[in-house]
Amino acid sequence: MAEETGSQRYYRAPCPGCGAPVEFRSAQSTHAVCPYCQSTVVRQGDTLARTGKMAELFDDFSPLQLFAAGRIQDKSFTLIGRLQYTYPGGRWTEWIAALDGDRTGVLSEDNGAYVFALPFDLQRAAPPPADLRVGATTAFAGQSYTVASNEQVALTSAQGELPHLPALGQAFAMVELRNDKGLVLSIDYGTAPPTAYLGRSVQLDDLQLTGLRDESAKDEKGRSFNCPNCGSPVTVNLADSKSITCGSCNSIIDLSQGIGGELKHAEQNEPVRPLIALGSVGQLQGAQWQVVGFQHRMGQEPGDDEQFGWDEYLLYNKKRGFSFLVDAEDGWSMVKPTTGAPVMAENGTTATYLNKRYQQQYAYNAETTYVAGEFYWQVERGQKTFNRDFASGGALLSMERSANELTWSSGSKIDSGAVATAFKLDAKKDLFSRGDALPVSAASGMGCGTIILVIVVILFVLIMMSNCSGGSSSGYRSSGGSYGGYSSGGGHK
Repeated sequence: MAEETGSQRYYRAPCPGCGAPVEFRSAQSTHAVCPYCQSTVVRQGDTLARTGKMAELFDDFSPLQLFAAGRIQDKSFTLIGRLQYTYPGGRWTEWIAALDGDRTGVLSEDNGAYVFALPFDLQRAAPPPADLRVGATTAFAGQSYTVASNEQVALTSAQGELPHLPALGQAFAMVELRNDKGLVLSIDYGTAPPTAYLGRSVQLDDLQLTGLRDESAKDEKGRSFNCPNCGSPVTVNLADSKSITCGSCNSIIDLSQGIGGELKHAEQNEPVRPLIALGSVGQLQGAQWQVVGFQHRMGQEPGDDEQFGWDEYLLYNKKRGFSFLVDAEDGWSMVKPTTGAPVMAENGTTATYLNKRYQQQYAYNAETTYVAGEFYWQVERGQKTFNRDFASGGALLSMERSANELTWSSGSKIDSGAVATAFKLDAKKDLFSRGDALPVSAASGMGCGTIILVIVVILFVLIMMSNCSGGSSSGYRSSGGSYGGYSSGGGHK
């Protein structure tokens, strides 16, 4: 039956599974999950029909919960439903937001990043998902977009009331497109015809949310199990980790099927020791970050037999999600995945993002060679991507492309001394110094004779090296690194 509560009209009917009341606060909602018996029901007029039973929710320790309320663009909204999806690279959550006027939006949540989106008219039929190749550009409603991901996804669980409900566990295509204005366009092929949502990145603090999940209600204790390789205890501290390494034997353990599932692992030899220890906490860019993951990566420019290496630290903050601290020969940098997709010139020499133009510094193939800690994506040794690094003064931009995903990251250079101080490693500050440490003014104090002597010595060394080297070499890369690893990019998918 329909009831009135102030200016809000909602529907309530008994659950056909258990008889408990099931409410529909939005006229756009057609399905709901009974909060008592987990039956999935569909609304047929003023009665409900049972269509099945919903799987249990995966506890992602999100600060959001049903009936939390907030404001977006001076409009109020209430979270009335939740959908949890999985895809080969991980998992993410979509919250259904009921807005004034019976409209619904979606607040997508993935690894601490949020996008608020509204239904969008493509103004033409959605192309077949196979036509939307990762990296390709296309236009909808007069706006140009780049295909950032094209994945087969499946509904894992749901809660509350929903405008649509895909079949549980049945795979369908989800395509995400982005542009240089920071817009995110998602096309959901789980409905007929496909539905589209357009949005942009938001910060939870800007949404003026009330009714958030009580912090004290969260179980912050880690989950433990025995390493499938050596039997040593391993503790998972992050709720949504997809990979972790054993601290005893350095094996990489796949957590994508859950701790209760079969734990696949891969052994790692020749461990790399991070300069900043896992678990360390540091204050950077006005926030406290914890080092939760580390990976060493190697790169090689096409047509060149010389390799170079760099390190990436995965940092985590409860409110800001994940960022990357990159250690390369020419200095340190801190970056995170972008919401939008920069526009790159056809020849790849420049890229433009948020009205800033960047010049390409490097283009190379990258490979992960060693990992340690926890990761929100399924990391493996040997994962390969093609990368392009761009710079505009101290601002950095990087593109990383795999078979199913195109990830952009942005950030800035950071002083090596500031990194050491942030993690209370001032006693080892010299170990943090990189190629950018020598001020330009230091060279101006040299005499002409000294400069000439230095040049002669350098030329002599180069001649000797060219005579002695006959194969590939390994060293550290002279750029800011890949800025973000293989990642699912913090995109909401």
